[in-house]
Amino acid sequence: MSSLRHTYLDAARACILDVGWRRTTLTEVARRAGVSRMTIYRTWSDMPQLLGDLMTREWGAVVATTLARTEQPGASDDAVTTLARGMVAAVSALRDNELFVRIVELDPELLLPYLLSRRGRSQQALLELLRDQIAAGQTAGAIRAADADAVARSLLLASHGFVFSAQTMVDDDVSLADLDAELSELVERMLRP
Repeated sequence: MSSLRHTYLDAARACILDVGWRRTTLTEVARRAGVSRMTIYRTWSDMPQLLGDLMTREWGAVVATTLARTEQPGASDDAVTTLARGMVAAVSALRDNELFVRIVELDPELLLPYLLSRRGRSQQALLELLRDQIAAGQTAGAIRAADADAVARSLLLASHGFVFSAQTMVDDDVSLADLDAELSELVERMLRP
């Protein structure tokens, strides 16, 4: 992705953080990016296209950064523990991401298609990453034999709840840390041979 495109996406991100998606226009993105409206229109014909690119960039960067920090296994960690730790860290980072939080606060309906009717580019990238890690763990004998695609999809489906709905399950009796520990346990038990 070109640096100019990143500049435009940064401007869109700033708009969405300030006023939400519904009130963000391509004209306002152009103004914040310091370019003509036509420059933005040549790149994206409408706000849904721009939002798709922004979410793909944002969520992909969050997950990549998080996984890069957690992929260094400790002396006693195996592929399952490393994958569980990475998933919990990625879920937590996505849940805390300021763009994600702002969209959930102001425009949660934007996320419904990705939960109910279609797979987004960032979800597809996550599935491929998970599938590859699962297949590598299976080859090493650390992860149970199963269809790596189905296992990856099941893990992603489970993690959706921990990203989108975790706050609804937190109260005086159960904290986010408790839920994250349970997600780790769920991943470990699902993957162990």
